[in-house]
Amino acid sequence: MQPRPHHKFWPKRLPHSITVPVTSLWHNLATSAARYPDKAALVFFGRVLSYRGFADQVERLAGMLHALGVKRGDRVVLNMQNCPQLVVAHFAILRANAVVVPVNPMNRAEELKHYIVDPDARVAITTGDLAGELAKASNALPPGQQLAHMIVTQFTDAFDADANGADAPAPAWKEWLATRHPLPELAGGQAMAWTDALAAGHPAPEHLVGANDMALLPYTSGTTGLPKGCVHHHSSLMHNAVASQLWGQATSEAVVLAVVPMFHITGVVSMMHTSILAAATLVIMPRWDRDVAGRLISRWKVTSWTNIPTMVIDLMASPNFASYDLSSITHIGGGGAAMPQAVAQRLFEQYGLKYQEGYGLTETAAPSHTNPSDHPKQQCLGIPFMSTDARVVDPDTLKEMPVGESGEIIIHGPEVFQGYWKRPDATQAAFVEFEGKRFFRSGDMGRMDEDGYFFMTDRLKRMINASGFKVWPAEVELLMFRHPAIQEACVISTRDDYRGESVKAVVVLRATHKDTTEQQIIDWCRENMAVYKIPRKVQFVDALPKSGSGKVMWRLLQEDENK
Repeated sequence: MQPRPHHKFWPKRLPHSITVPVTSLWHNLATSAARYPDKAALVFFGRVLSYRGFADQVERLAGMLHALGVKRGDRVVLNMQNCPQLVVAHFAILRANAVVVPVNPMNRAEELKHYIVDPDARVAITTGDLAGELAKASNALPPGQQLAHMIVTQFTDAFDADANGADAPAPAWKEWLATRHPLPELAGGQAMAWTDALAAGHPAPEHLVGANDMALLPYTSGTTGLPKGCVHHHSSLMHNAVASQLWGQATSEAVVLAVVPMFHITGVVSMMHTSILAAATLVIMPRWDRDVAGRLISRWKVTSWTNIPTMVIDLMASPNFASYDLSSITHIGGGGAAMPQAVAQRLFEQYGLKYQEGYGLTETAAPSHTNPSDHPKQQCLGIPFMSTDARVVDPDTLKEMPVGESGEIIIHGPEVFQGYWKRPDATQAAFVEFEGKRFFRSGDMGRMDEDGYFFMTDRLKRMINASGFKVWPAEVELLMFRHPAIQEACVISTRDDYRGESVKAVVVLRATHKDTTEQQIIDWCRENMAVYKIPRKVQFVDALPKSGSGKVMWRLLQEDENK
């Protein structure tokens, strides 16, 4: 690779590029379990699962999947909040030569149908609290597209409901986590308890997959239509797991607070796979709570915390913050939203910690850029990651932009995905040839400074960033059009002091439903879409602005909102 300006800030003793192992991701767990069988792998409200126990559960669950007919390359839906069973199931699917389809547990039945039909999934693994919604989605599909099998775990399969002290769940979570739900009715299929699946005693199949087999099919939304699956081979995830371990100096002594969702690409790669490769310990939180986080960091001497900046802001605002011991943390960073300078400064002054921001997309297996720990810049995407070439180009002419000038960020490297599942048209549009290499078009506008650091300047794509969750207006609009009162809807962003941005819907009501209220629309959205997508505001108008060709001119509405 040609020398680039950022190479002078490259971490000392680290290579600019790496050779990716040819083995599958499951081999990382098998190796860590062989080397450190008695070491804590997964910690959940005080209960510790060793690497030996973890690998054993993976073998047993992989055997069950094989017995259910899961074959090499088959896609298996994984729909859970963070818990040990998510990690076990993820590796069991890989162990069974199959492909993980990670699904956001906030999705409702109407949204979930797509994650069953599009990847042609016949088997799903989920938790009791979500199983009913997933079964509802499957049961509404025509025969032949429905799930044939569902494996259902309860949170208390992995922890003691009466855990107390520093290891106790948040009081508000007690009922959610402790309730054991009955297995749902699955039309044309069968639901099975997790404990029965592990106890069945079926042998795992021969492990056949390697670097060039598909491992993960995460979905990403976009400017049009339904979410698209991103085809990731073992090699693209493996590259970023190995590179992240080197970059973050993760060792087997690392203790990682696992609160970023492990259905999301950052949680999957930068946290879960990197930690298992290093034989580190994952201290798992099912969702965010600032005081649970403070207690767990103190109790387990957490050394590494990947997060979104709003979590750090929230923890520091806790009235109990002074009682928590954060001195064990040696690495803190994240992305999804910019870290406010004042908070980054406080972290540095109080703890000597430099918050390490990074940048990546589902299509790049998390980091394509990150800040070097010795020379981070604030509100900065960082420098191109190991083995990665990134440029800033004019989005129309594809000519490289001069230093300091804004253009589209394009990315080339082994972490870049293969393409969109079943969407050759979208795949072709997502890539461009530049200097003889295949670059992925990020759709994000940025600039590069004279040191080779990248900064976000704007979005080429229409997207709302709510506390790090990406909301794609086209997807929300598609769902809203199903409401009987809605004739037209246009979704835009609105300012939010805490989340940065929130969702607003501008709606034209049908003549027959003019008495529909804002609250009724919001309540319906709550029933039919993930909570982070729900409009916080609904504005009724007589008509939406349209172009000469009849397209809704969303930019006009957005500009009015920004005034």
